[in-house]
Amino acid sequence: MRKAFPKEAAYLAGAIAITVASAYLFSKFEFLRQLGYAGAFLISLISSASVLFPVPGVAVVFAMASYLDPLLLGIAAGIGSGLGEISGYMAGYAGHRVVENAKTYRLHKEKIEKYGAAAIFALALLPNPAFDLAGIAAGALRMPAWKFLLSAMAGKVIRYVAIAYIGEAAAPYF
Repeated sequence: MRKAFPKEAAYLAGAIAITVASAYLFSKFEFLRQLGYAGAFLISLISSASVLFPVPGVAVVFAMASYLDPLLLGIAAGIGSGLGEISGYMAGYAGHRVVENAKTYRLHKEKIEKYGAAAIFALALLPNPAFDLAGIAAGALRMPAWKFLLSAMAGKVIRYVAIAYIGEAAAPYF
């Protein structure tokens, strides 16, 4: 078993810090919601930054569509969500031993090895509660961070735009 390199230790510490900070910041979501598009960006960033700890950012964006433009809301939330996924990537870069035996992780890893950024895009686009495992796999495979982030953001933007339009359409019923 090899020793963790300082860079890997820094990535792991960063992923843990982001997860803890996201849990704290999400408790302030009412304030963030009042910030409009910037709040949607931050709520989505925070909810995606929590590694393997679910935070309901999608529900907040769905509700915010009742008073914000769904296209702009979806773009802001998608970019925030895509950027927030860097914490999973950092955790995978640091070491993936904790999840390497999980079936979903292995499936994501196989798809990323075979399809690269296209797999990240597809996994980000689809409702995928285990997307953190895709980020961990991408980090473990040493996919370039910029490629991971762009693919994740592209998929998340399309997904959140759809969620926002569905939220706008559903608003009269709530």
